Amino acid sequence: MIIPAQTDAEILATFEVMAQLRPQLVRETYVARIRQLMASDGFRLAYVAQDGVARAVAGYRVLDMLYCGRFLSVDDLVADERVRSQGHGKALLDWLKAEARREGCGHLELISNVVREAAHRFYFREGLAVDAFHFRVKI
Repeated sequence: MIIPAQTDAEILATFEVMAQLRPQLVRETYVARIRQLMASDGFRLAYVAQDGVARAVAGYRVLDMLYCGRFLSVDDLVADERVRSQGHGKALLDWLKAEARREGCGHLELISNVVREAAHRFYFREGLAVDAFHFRVKI
């Protein structure tokens, strides 16, 4: 079952899985940080629940930009490493694609660290393509 996390309990339920992707996160401040992103940037959180436990988590936003119009941007997408390759990530990605359609988006995009080769194989398998470079400089 896919659950859009709205309550503090639902947000906290995603912590263990999200921390596998974002180990710098701190459990004690996690809910407040998510709430801050929700309030300031339109951040949303959804997860796959199995037997009451989060198995895959996605953080995302709906954005609108001059170069491409309205789209769904996935900030975070992670399946619990203990149950990976059981379809939870695919179910969540399929849900995100449907959410993009519901929101009137023209496409879905995500940024993946260059070292996450297993994730890249998954994305290619699911029909995503590389169509841009993402550049960064520390300030």
